[in-house]
Amino acid sequence: MNDVLQQLDAILAARRTASPESSYVASLHHRGLNKILEKVGEEATEVIIAAKDAGENRAELVGEVADLWFHTLVMLSHLELDSSAVLDCLAERFGVSGLDEKASRG
Repeated sequence: MNDVLQQLDAILAARRTASPESSYVASLHHRGLNKILEKVGEEATEVIIAAKDAGENRAELVGEVADLWFHTLVMLSHLELDSSAVLDCLAERFGVSGLDEKASRG
């Protein structure tokens, strides 16, 4: 699975400086962070709607989550981060109670 994320990270990083006419991701980078955040919000809403109807169509939910993850990765890339930062954060949380972790944030 990490291999897929690493491949996406590399592609998204390369597209940061590509011509906006050459790819969808490059056009998002060109339009800036606010447009990317708008897309993340739009995809999050679509995930919520699909989850409410998941009993009827789980494939749609999976597709919407993939769209949300993808656009979140574009956001990270735009901010010169990648999936490894998130995976490292999640790894650090192993063995820590979710309640304790949340309380430690203050």
